[in-house]
Amino acid sequence: MTEGLPVPSAGLAGISSLTMDPECSQLLPALCAVLADPRQPMADDTCLEKLLDWFKTITEAGSSLLLLQENPCLVELLCHMLKPQDLSSRVLSFSLRLTGVLAAQEDCFQYLQQGELLPKLFGEAGPLGGAAWTSPAVRSGWIQGLRSLAQHPSALHFLAHCGAVDTIFSLQEDSSLFVASAAGQLLVHILGLSMQGPAGGPPSLQAGDWPACAQKIVGHIEESLRATATPQITQALNVLTTTFGHYHDPWTQVLWVQLSPLVAGLLEKDPVPAAHSLVDLLLSVARSPGLSSSSCGLWETLAQTLSHLSPTQAGPLALGILKLQDCPQALRAQAFAVLLQPLACVLKAMAQDPGSSGVPDGTVGDSMTAGTPLPSKAACVGLLCRSLAHLELLLPLPQRPCPWPQAPLLGAAVTLLQLCGGSARPACDMGRHLCTLLLGCVRVQRAALDFLGALSDGTGPRELVTQVFAVLLEYLRSPDSSPTVLKKAFQATFRWLLSSPKTPGCWDLDPHALLFLRDLLPVLQKRLCSPCWEVRDSSLEFLTQMARHWGGQAGFRHALLASEVPKLTEQLLRDPESYVRASAVTAMGQLSSQGLCFPPAGPEHHGGQQKSLLVELLHILSTDSEGFPRRAVMQVFTQWLRDSHADVAGDTEQFVAGVLQVASQDLDWEVRAQGLELALVFLEQTLGQPRSHCPHAVTPPVEAPVGPLAQALQPLCRVRLFDFAFRALFDCDRPVAQKSCDLLLFLRAKTASSSGLQESRSSPDVASVEAALQRWQAGDQAQPLGDLEPEVVLAVLRSLDLEGLRGALAESSDHVEKSPQSLLQDMLATVGVLGENEADCY
Repeated sequence: MTEGLPVPSAGLAGISSLTMDPECSQLLPALCAVLADPRQPMADDTCLEKLLDWFKTITEAGSSLLLLQENPCLVELLCHMLKPQDLSSRVLSFSLRLTGVLAAQEDCFQYLQQGELLPKLFGEAGPLGGAAWTSPAVRSGWIQGLRSLAQHPSALHFLAHCGAVDTIFSLQEDSSLFVASAAGQLLVHILGLSMQGPAGGPPSLQAGDWPACAQKIVGHIEESLRATATPQITQALNVLTTTFGHYHDPWTQVLWVQLSPLVAGLLEKDPVPAAHSLVDLLLSVARSPGLSSSSCGLWETLAQTLSHLSPTQAGPLALGILKLQDCPQALRAQAFAVLLQPLACVLKAMAQDPGSSGVPDGTVGDSMTAGTPLPSKAACVGLLCRSLAHLELLLPLPQRPCPWPQAPLLGAAVTLLQLCGGSARPACDMGRHLCTLLLGCVRVQRAALDFLGALSDGTGPRELVTQVFAVLLEYLRSPDSSPTVLKKAFQATFRWLLSSPKTPGCWDLDPHALLFLRDLLPVLQKRLCSPCWEVRDSSLEFLTQMARHWGGQAGFRHALLASEVPKLTEQLLRDPESYVRASAVTAMGQLSSQGLCFPPAGPEHHGGQQKSLLVELLHILSTDSEGFPRRAVMQVFTQWLRDSHADVAGDTEQFVAGVLQVASQDLDWEVRAQGLELALVFLEQTLGQPRSHCPHAVTPPVEAPVGPLAQALQPLCRVRLFDFAFRALFDCDRPVAQKSCDLLLFLRAKTASSSGLQESRSSPDVASVEAALQRWQAGDQAQPLGDLEPEVVLAVLRSLDLEGLRGALAESSDHVEKSPQSLLQDMLATVGVLGENEADCY
């Protein structure tokens, strides 16, 4: 099988390297024999990928040649691929990739080269001329194998003389997009490798003195750029984009100077071919440090491209230019005008006075204003949405254009929403045409609402802000607003309320915002009763945000309590849709924290309504069939405990004990994990009383536990916290076990330095608890721990290897099955080579 291959030097046996386990070495020959036998059923691609990853790990840490010396079956497998037979395309692809991994080390490359194995696998005598080449998997494996071995000068010489580069050129046009893309990336890698220069110094900066392989690739790129077929031009542009993105050496500047005239020549064609790829290339060049700072005509090419591309094609280029850190101001102004052009066209079409659109001078070109702005609805909608999205991306950037035309952009967003909603009043034919195109367009509505919300971070004239709130209220009221549009309208409304002017030293809403709120609450009431569950859900989310930010402000409280919103929210706790019930739980929890659940009750009923909410939430936690509402209840309860909510502060132990008892039996792991979070909050408060940040919290006595440690731990024992935490240590869901482990480690660290409590490691109680924990770990969790004393808890804490458990939990759940030995056993078991009980199947 290995005739013609030299025997590896025996001296290599002393080289220190990572080699495979003896068990794997014993299994490998049988596996190689299976892979080489076309009659055997083949392992799936996942197993072959894992096998290849294992070989990569070995070769990255040690000698590939030593691996072949110790496991000659690998060479036999590769040689077997050369025989004329019906090979599996997956195995052949795997073998080509494995060869590349092994040959990435130059000594192993020389060994395989001497035996003519590499030319036979990657040259014309190999799969290239056989029926297997029709499989995309084989072509992809051929490319990936060459990509792996192309790491040293010997490989470069091999590629230049075996005809591989010409094959890569042809594979750029492969019918498989994955193969074509991989071929282009391989060309980039070979070009970079060939330009690393001789060992004595950097490569020549004269293109005529470049290595033959590099000149061949550059010549192919030039030929492709001159082609008339768009796919060839696209391939060349993509190769250049990747090249300038990966390499920033001086030779890339020489390459750009040589090829930039051909790139600029593409702009003379009508239409410009491969416009998207051209934009990607120009931005890649502009981001390259050596090219953007040199005088190679880049800025002029960018300016020409902006003027030659259509508005749709030029948008991404304009955005990329404006994101550049260093760029000529004139080019930035030109790019910004491209982005503003669609919105400027809208403003001019709707302006009563054509000269009063408010857009910067020169933004609206003649081509956009002479007659119909865009040829079709699809083109109009697409261009407007992209323009809005690009401008929204610019808003938070420090290099955004200055001055920023806040007022015209606000006006454009409002006008677009009016056009889509049917409330606009056009004054010219172009405006009426826009009304026809955009009426009821949900896509533009969503984009305009997103952009309008982003503009809330800036300021604007009072009359424009008034228009903003008016159009938002119009959308919130409209029965034609889709659920997604309504959700975005709520989000934009909240952002504009947040940005409303405030009196110094006061966080209440300003008078104009309060007036808007009085109009908004009846709309919110109506939306809470919507037959569409998405609308009810969005309304509850909006209410929760409002209560969280302004629940303590007099104006907001008065307006909300005078409405039916709290009552309707409470009714939605019993909504048929689980998402709505979960949002209602969150909203009611926030309202309750702020004292906004119901109109203020008389002194004789103080707290009565609030207690009924606690009972209602406990009922949801115990009985709701869906996980989302139960998770929401646990999050509300945890926040109530953290903020010392009035109901919780009344009898904290009873509250915690009841919640933990229910949460510990929940089938949803997130509920159990949130129960541990609540337990941790109670633990922190019991041992240290953290300060509450809730302005409406009932402040409990600020007393740190001063007696012996047993006194401090008694409340934790009374609420059965340790029964819950120890049981969760062995939870079948790993996040729960990890959280329990963290909680117990936190407690052990808190109590480690205390000398106020004597542990009794040998007491019968400790032994019974440890025995119960062992049964729990084995899966028998039927018997509870019962009442525990602090001394027993601390003794058990000291005896548990929590650090080791945390380390085991941090490992992936299949870390045992992912072992190489397990992988080999499973692959052999699929073909019956192993006995019935020898496979480690999972």
